[in-house]
Amino acid sequence: MASSSLAPRSPLAVFALVFLPFALGHYLSCLLRAINAVLTAQLLGSVALTPSQLGLLTSVFFVAFALVQLPIGMALDRYGASRVQCWLMLVAALGIWLFGRSHSFAELLWARALMGAGLGGCFMAAVKAVSGAVAPARLPSVHGYLIAAGGLGAATATLPVRLALAYTDWRGLFAALALAVLACALLIRVLAPAAAPPVAGASQGSLRAVCRDRAFRRTVSLMLLPHSVFFGLQGLWLGRWLSDVGGYDDAAVAYLLYLGMAAVIFGAIAVGMLAQWAARRGMAPLQLAAIGLTLFVAVQFAMACNSRPSLPLLSVLFVLLGTVAGLDYAIVAQSLPPGLTGRAATCLNLLIFTGAFVVQAGFGLVLGCWPVNALHQYPPQAYSAAFGVLAALQVPGLLLFFIGRHRRAGPSGKMMACTAAMINSKEDYETRSLWTSRQGKTRPDR
Repeated sequence: MASSSLAPRSPLAVFALVFLPFALGHYLSCLLRAINAVLTAQLLGSVALTPSQLGLLTSVFFVAFALVQLPIGMALDRYGASRVQCWLMLVAALGIWLFGRSHSFAELLWARALMGAGLGGCFMAAVKAVSGAVAPARLPSVHGYLIAAGGLGAATATLPVRLALAYTDWRGLFAALALAVLACALLIRVLAPAAAPPVAGASQGSLRAVCRDRAFRRTVSLMLLPHSVFFGLQGLWLGRWLSDVGGYDDAAVAYLLYLGMAAVIFGAIAVGMLAQWAARRGMAPLQLAAIGLTLFVAVQFAMACNSRPSLPLLSVLFVLLGTVAGLDYAIVAQSLPPGLTGRAATCLNLLIFTGAFVVQAGFGLVLGCWPVNALHQYPPQAYSAAFGVLAALQVPGLLLFFIGRHRRAGPSGKMMACTAAMINSKEDYETRSLWTSRQGKTRPDR
């Protein structure tokens, strides 16, 4: 039976009862999302698959994942994260088990789609759960830890999975993963606090209300395209760029991509801690994100230059600075009413997945304007054009943000900024005091 609807009263309880079960779900989701890349040879050896079928089998996960985002968001706001996530993980466990017992392309396809639908709410449920259990000022750092858990899951889908295949085949591996997902669902059911009764009228919010929210629109206008570029290029074209332009072999590319996964883990934690540090000094998370994304776009312009000696460093910097885009989830969760955080997070997730698909396809279309050589490699000029176009498309969003911020500051910008910082500090203190008093504490968090 789930715990009471009251949020945990200590940081240790928040970690053990809220963060850990939901972070484990996100970890498993990212592991299963990336695992097909490692199991390609085993799948082809067991089931006769054409290259197009293999590609469809991998991408159907993302299709199902995207289709369930909005329904999951509405369910999270209405029924709470623990109840929704528990049922979704049972669906995912069924899909994983069926995938391990499939013997044809059709069976694998439907099982993979069921898996994607069941795992589609892992990160969003985690965002919803921690948003109700953590003080607003700490959300960026906690969200950074969640993203780091996902990066660890993606890293586990590489070398650790290869090592596991020395002891079992891919079918045994999926059976073990199905048990792991079931165990995670049980942890969430037993440990995670049940949702508090919804505030009157809160469930009446709609996606239209989310899209009309000024904070949501400002966040999307600044961060959606960079987040889509980060997600889209890291998952497909970054490795191809290292191979075609840098001339690195498969082992070297795999090593550099593995360093990139380590950079995701480190970067997500560092960005969250930096956002919390900056907030205590009066800097809004969106302003910090704009500075980080400016550096991210500068790295992409440098990548367009195709300087071979700098390719390894740029590939790691691209992933490291790209984690700044993950602040959009925390900014949205801080800005919107609690009754809309589930819908807002899943709406943002759907936009990012759609944007990543457009970025991947568009990048390929630009490369296709140049012929390939005998090794099926695109020339450096093709990558220069593709990276240059993407970087240029992100510049207007940054300019609009900084111009709008300058206009809002007005002629006495420094005085207004100082006053705003004092007001924000007071409001932050009052918010923390109210939050801690509700948890039964005797003093505000430091």
